[in-house]
Amino acid sequence: MHDLAAGVVFLSDCHPATAGKLAVAGAAVYAAVQMPTEHRQPDITQIMTTLTSHPLRRVLNDEAHARPPIAIPSPARLTTLTLLFDDDDTAQRAAFVDLFRRLGLPLPDPRGAHHTGIAGDLTVRWALHTEFVRYTFVLSGDCVDPFERTALDRLPKDWLASLPGELMVAIHAVLLPASQEAPASEISQRWFGGYDLIGAEIGDGNGVAYTDLRLHPDARLSDGFSRYVVIDRDMGPSQSGRMLQRLFEIETYRLLALLALPEAKRQAPELSRLGTQLRSVTQRMAEQSDTDALLLDELTDLAAQGEQLIAESQYRFAAARAYYKLVERRITELRESRLSGLQPFREFMERRLVPAMETCDTAAKRQERLMARLQRSTALLRTRVEVMHEAQNRALLASMNKRAALQLRLQETVEGLSVGVLTYYAISLLSYLFKAGKALGAPINAELATGLSVPLVALAVWWGMRRLKRTVLH
Repeated sequence: MHDLAAGVVFLSDCHPATAGKLAVAGAAVYAAVQMPTEHRQPDITQIMTTLTSHPLRRVLNDEAHARPPIAIPSPARLTTLTLLFDDDDTAQRAAFVDLFRRLGLPLPDPRGAHHTGIAGDLTVRWALHTEFVRYTFVLSGDCVDPFERTALDRLPKDWLASLPGELMVAIHAVLLPASQEAPASEISQRWFGGYDLIGAEIGDGNGVAYTDLRLHPDARLSDGFSRYVVIDRDMGPSQSGRMLQRLFEIETYRLLALLALPEAKRQAPELSRLGTQLRSVTQRMAEQSDTDALLLDELTDLAAQGEQLIAESQYRFAAARAYYKLVERRITELRESRLSGLQPFREFMERRLVPAMETCDTAAKRQERLMARLQRSTALLRTRVEVMHEAQNRALLASMNKRAALQLRLQETVEGLSVGVLTYYAISLLSYLFKAGKALGAPINAELATGLSVPLVALAVWWGMRRLKRTVLH
């Protein structure tokens, strides 16, 4: 009731129209409170769901928010480091956790793929990818010489020196407010050593980005750092963060795509050598100057060498194509507009990166064509070997048939002789039998009986052997 009285006092101080609306709402709330419990709507937080979520539902949902850009107000200095590593990312996670511990930041999730921490005016951004890890350090505030006094000065020197992996990309960048914008020639002389710049208006003209994609000297790295100068005309912290992330990703993916170029150049003479050897083998196949077994062994060896080349470069070439598509996509997301006298980012990439990617694609296509030729040559040779084997098998079968016919004839001859021999022995036994009967007084002419029994015995022996032959064959 005290709350209700306070509400009445509050309504008395409001505008009449507002007070009327609030009075109606208050009456509805009061009625709901006074309503019996059995008529109230159930509390949704007390209802247990019976739905079963897919085990990957949250992971897939959070993928839309993976590696979000950070808001960067101008002025600011940034440094990004990209390091390649092997399949095991344990050392990368351990190094990142060690950095957060040293900076006094809350320890990140050891299973996460990205994390952001803020230590005073220093922001640390860590993102883990399939084969590389990227650190981004943002130091807010202005500086007279932003490429000498960088965000790396706030990091422990021994930690920076012990970073695992191989450094692939190292960039210093400075984000300046619109009040510090200067002509491109002045920016080139001041921070880029007078080199020709690559640049454009970005974010539909809300900002300007300059770089020369050269490696400038730095005390921390003998090879030097790349440099970017970004002017915040009217981007604001959020858009500035997105644009800087896209610029860093363009440079990162550009170099990762170019990793395939040395491999393509290395394989070019190897592919030419294998092509020459294959041409020699196919020529000898046409001339039939060597045995087919020797030619087949050479083709098998060439196929093994070709498969080895593919195994060494297939992943790198496929990754290069994927990284190049990301470069194109990030350039599109810059929404750049040409600055007078400067090459924009897309034009530079088309003139410098596209030929390298076409070289890699050519090497991959040469591999495919070489293996296709090897498969056709091997199939042709195997077909010829099979035809030759079939001819040899036919000749062998004909020889076996001839031998079988000779054996059959010999067997029939032997059968005839066998009939004569068996008849002879049978007649001899009958002759003794007839003589014995005559000796016992039987009225038998032994010689006549023996002579008359010869055809009968011969016929009986012949019929018996035929019967025996049919029985054995069936």
